[in-house]
Amino acid sequence: MSSIHRRQGLIIVGTLATAYVASHFFRAFNVTIGLDLMRDLRIGPEALGALTGAFFFGFSSMQIPCGFFFDRYGPRLTVFGMLVVAIIGGSIFTLAPDWRTLLIGRAMMGAGFGVMLIGSMVVISRWFPPDRFSTLSSMVLSIGLVGNLLATTPLAWAVDVVGWRSVFGGVVVFTALAAVAVLLIVRDAPPGHPFLTRRSESPKEMVKGLADVLRTPTLPFILTLNFCNYACTFTVQGLWGGPFLREVHGLTKIQSGNVLLAAVVAYQVGQLVFGPMDRVLDTRKWIALTGTSVVAGIMALLALWGHPPAFVAIGAIVLIGFVSASSTMIMAHGRATFPDRLIGRGMATINTSVMLGVACMQTLSGVILGAFEPGSDGARTELAYRSLFGFMGLVLIAAIAVYSRSADVRPSDEVKAGRG
Repeated sequence: MSSIHRRQGLIIVGTLATAYVASHFFRAFNVTIGLDLMRDLRIGPEALGALTGAFFFGFSSMQIPCGFFFDRYGPRLTVFGMLVVAIIGGSIFTLAPDWRTLLIGRAMMGAGFGVMLIGSMVVISRWFPPDRFSTLSSMVLSIGLVGNLLATTPLAWAVDVVGWRSVFGGVVVFTALAAVAVLLIVRDAPPGHPFLTRRSESPKEMVKGLADVLRTPTLPFILTLNFCNYACTFTVQGLWGGPFLREVHGLTKIQSGNVLLAAVVAYQVGQLVFGPMDRVLDTRKWIALTGTSVVAGIMALLALWGHPPAFVAIGAIVLIGFVSASSTMIMAHGRATFPDRLIGRGMATINTSVMLGVACMQTLSGVILGAFEPGSDGARTELAYRSLFGFMGLVLIAAIAVYSRSADVRPSDEVKAGRG
């Protein structure tokens, strides 16, 4: 690849990553203002879990269809079109008068933003060699995590100043500008790439391609870990971590926002650390296994240690943020199992399991916490949160046991085979 094309590819990936910021903001804001929404809307933890999960049910529902769109129409038009859906959903959410309308808007946002990560990964696969995939994917995630950063302390401060509707309206405008940038800047593949001269597949051939993806021998193991890994870590980082710190350890909204901000920064640092690690260690499977095992251990610690000092809980949440960045290797492992013609459908299938897992876990987490009677002040008890952490720890251990049976795909083997 020439330096000009490499530079163009980086600009394209950077444009997609910038648009990805809004996705991370809208998926994560409940962790900071969840208790406020529960109070303002007069809803319980079950309803908050359902509201949070709606984003991910919408997200996962569009993965397979968008996989077809990626392989047929390319990332540029697919991402632009779905961002329009996200903008409409964000507008509905911002103006919603009640919980049910919020639910509809949030589900539409999830459906629209569901293309961002996979669209970026498809572009990376076509613009860059395979041994750069995890590094550039980590860069996309790291830039997108600015949205998570904004959904912590800055959101807590802004909501106190102007209210959450004004804040969300501003992010909807940002999303509209990002959609225009995608349409103007993004290109599906570099000049001379086979995608640009491909023969369009018939509907029958497209369905057959999906069947080819589903028959990939390693896929069930990868789907299992993907279903459970991000679901558990984001249930802490994106929903209950803030309420846990406020209700159990007495932190204020701003203080808990600061902890969550530190956790997001730790995740961004983790992306930079774990991103190139597959090329350094020449493995993806064992990096993913090790990282997930550490997260499972932290969940077990939070479940088994009654009344720990606040610094232990704070340190655990920040450490989960750092180590959970290893999940990038699961996606890189999955990407390495598909030929280029199936990249869109293959990555969309994998991401379906990720987001469906989050939707299920966040909805279920509300049920678990709701099963415990709140204290006299209306707060959930420490036992309720310990039960949730214990459940997620067991889920991760089971997923690790399944994924450990998968075959590794080493970057050195891909280079030798001339893939990309």
